[in-house]
Amino acid sequence: MARFVVRLAAVLCLLAAAAVVEAEYMKYKDPKQPLNVRIRDLMRRMTLEEKIGQMTQIERKVASADIIRKYFIGSLVSGGGSVPAPRASADVWINMFMETIMSIMPQFSLTMSGLELQGKSIASRKTLVMDPELVKRIGAATALEVRATGISYAFAPCIAVCRDPRWGRCYESYSEDHKIVQALTELIPGLQGDVPANYPNKFPFVNGRTKVAACAKHFVGDGGTTNGINENNTVIDWNGLLSIHMPAYLDSIRKGVATVMVSYSSWNGIKMHANYDLITRYLKGTLKFKGFVISDMWGIDRITTPSRANYTYSVQADEFIEFLDDLALLVKKNVIPMSRIDDAVRRILRVKFIMGLFENPIADHSLANELGSQEHRELAREAVRKSLVLLKNSKQNDNPLIPLPKRAERILVAGSHANDIGNQCGGWTIEWGGQTGDITIGWVILSESHDILVLKKQEIDHAHYGHDVRDLLRIHPVSTLNVLLTTCLIGTTILTAVKNTVDSLTEVVYHENPDTEFMRANNFSYAIVAVGELPYVETSGDSKTLTIAEPGYSTIANVCGAVKCAVVIISGRPVVIEPYLEKMDALVAAWLPGTEGQGIADVLFGDYGFTGKLARTWFRTVDQLPMNVGDPRYDPLFPFGYGLTTIPSELKAYQ
Repeated sequence: MARFVVRLAAVLCLLAAAAVVEAEYMKYKDPKQPLNVRIRDLMRRMTLEEKIGQMTQIERKVASADIIRKYFIGSLVSGGGSVPAPRASADVWINMFMETIMSIMPQFSLTMSGLELQGKSIASRKTLVMDPELVKRIGAATALEVRATGISYAFAPCIAVCRDPRWGRCYESYSEDHKIVQALTELIPGLQGDVPANYPNKFPFVNGRTKVAACAKHFVGDGGTTNGINENNTVIDWNGLLSIHMPAYLDSIRKGVATVMVSYSSWNGIKMHANYDLITRYLKGTLKFKGFVISDMWGIDRITTPSRANYTYSVQADEFIEFLDDLALLVKKNVIPMSRIDDAVRRILRVKFIMGLFENPIADHSLANELGSQEHRELAREAVRKSLVLLKNSKQNDNPLIPLPKRAERILVAGSHANDIGNQCGGWTIEWGGQTGDITIGWVILSESHDILVLKKQEIDHAHYGHDVRDLLRIHPVSTLNVLLTTCLIGTTILTAVKNTVDSLTEVVYHENPDTEFMRANNFSYAIVAVGELPYVETSGDSKTLTIAEPGYSTIANVCGAVKCAVVIISGRPVVIEPYLEKMDALVAAWLPGTEGQGIADVLFGDYGFTGKLARTWFRTVDQLPMNVGDPRYDPLFPFGYGLTTIPSELKAYQ
């Protein structure tokens, strides 16, 4: 009996001790405590392995609750084309992340990063909009859509200054002029929120659950590589680096950017991922950046040849266990000082606490309707209108062709990009490299008679991006016994936009690549030719020739040689066009308009005027490259800042 009492007492003591531990006040969990107090309190409780886990971001495809819990993983990334299911709804995205988060609460918070902002339907990175206020609104809309999927961290903006259009990432850059890039860092307060007046200087700031942590990238000089070769060497002196490639980082830090991503490229032969002077001494020290620095995917591994030969540096997402073990061993052997680990973890926790992830780790399901909302698509359409640049509008001694008349007997729409939503969107859309064709497919509910149930045509045309059939049925209750579910293209091609815009009596004929015989056999009032580049990303987009996709040039020659024509170039950068310019009556640079082709028709037909200006120099021949505004030998086809303007038809008629 005495032995039983002793055992019972021991058990009770253990239970009491556990209750005391459970009831222990933890300052890091108290949002009323000062930020630094919370950080210190949590860090003193963390093991080396837990700290290294916080420094590690792994692909969501290799993540599981067990892996995250075992290795204390601090962040997941959804890479290009990495999705939980084709056409996944917001609920599917959220549930995937929430299962993981709930399994590790309340120990550490977890950030989720999304690479494919463009796949979220907002055309924020591919249209050249020199309007800071509009770019800020795009950032705010993008943040809502990203948050709607449960993701809290976006790898944007790219603040590269593209100095050579042969670079395959040039369309990710706003301009060859650092002043424009600086101005358009307004995307950051759009994504994160405006920094309050009394907020600490150069401190990361993310304002609540409708905002995301932004990422200024790629530090630094990625747009200046030799011959525009991706991930190559930028050869420039210190003053040149500071005056061209660095200024936008100063603006980003001043606006409270939460993170900075390092570039794959090198500066004067030194890989940026290994550049201690620029990252630690200059970015963290001189510029006093207080957010965290993140490597590009596999960027650390590419420091060495062969790849992954030395984990003194950091992480490759797919081999994260190898990295975790090696880095812990290097710290224990004093090869890497503990102070480096603590600095990294302190910065990561600072951003997470500021974001409120410890208090609000669960996604907000009420934001699901933000995905592809009518308001956001109208915003994207506005961005398309304002980014279009009219480069030519008449042949010699002729009247201007644009605005095009809506009423005509018969018009032709031609070209490889006239009826292809994938070509309009380019890379970083749905899949990492983008795709040609109908890539934005959604569900439509039809009755037995094939009438659209409940949903208006406008809603079908514009809505439910990211919603699955169950979402639609929940929003618009109907009996599933007497309906047919089918798919439709979400977005508007140029061809559809033209048909939506012209007079009902105007016949619109579409032919992708008409030959001269077809043109002779038909009598058209005028033609619209849409041609350009096929989707590409990163190194696959590097080009020595900068030509458009075949048969683009022959389509221009055949059509414009027979009838008045307006040529619309869909591309991520200036391309070779001078040999065919004389044949055209009008030429429009439309860049990559995404899903909102209606914005092109808005301006072509005069509902709005052309206002866009070139943010890049349009060269004559590739032999001139690199050539940027201010260069001694500057002889472009169209100079930086060029762009013809037109007056909206209604205003012109009134005048």
